Order: sequence, then structure tokens, then C-alpha cells
Amino acid sequence: MPLAKWLAVPFLFSAAALGLTGLGWLLVGATGYLPLSGPVFGAGVAVGVVSSDSVGWTAAWQRVWLRWPYLAALLVAGLLLDGVPVPVVAVVCLGMPVIFVLIAQYFLERRRTAELVEAGLQPTSRC
Repeated sequence: MPLAKWLAVPFLFSAAALGLTGLGWLLVGATGYLPLSGPVFGAGVAVGVVSSDSVGWTAAWQRVWLRWPYLAALLVAGLLLDGVPVPVVAVVCLGMPVIFVLIAQYFLERRRTAELVEAGLQPTSRC
């Protein structure tokens, strides 16, 4: 995965999770404001940690000096933003398209990985 794409993954995951939460709020009839959730940002950081092994780091120092401080800063930002109210409609309008982008990206990445394995350019397991 390219570095720029990896940098966006925690934000996109958090936006998608908030979009689904907002959609749930709209389905039960709640309108107004949705408080941001620190655990949602934590989950985005966790996805960043898990996906960081698949990044094509352009320099060796990035693996340590970019990956961990970046994710730590996102976690701190999520904790600082915990409870900040945002309009439910805005969250849904932002989060739902992100879900479709992430699903499309998943299938594209899956197809690319299968092609690499088929060509013998990538091992089938990490064990």
C-alpha cells in the first residue's frame, strides 16, 4: 500500500464508523448533534497499526519515526475531540460515501494482491 494511502486509512475508517453511527441515529429518529467518540478514533488508529505492515515505506526511518508518532498523534487528537458535538446529517453525508470508497478500495487491493501472488511476486502467507 502506498504511504499516502496509509496516512488516510485511520481518518477514513473513523469517518466511516461515525457515518454508520449517524445513520443509526437518523434511523431511530434522533436529529441534531452527534458527539464524537474517542473509541472510534482509537479503532481507526488500530486499523492504522494493523495495515502499517503492508505499507511500501520509502525510507527505513519511516517505519519507526513516522508510523508510531503519527498514530500516537491521531490517538491523542481523538481523545481531545471526544464528546465534541457535530451535526448528524453532516456526519452521515461525509461517512456514507467513505464507506463505499473503502469497500471499493478493499476489492481493488484484493484483486491486486491476487495478481501478484499469481505472478509469483508476493508470498501467499506471512508465516
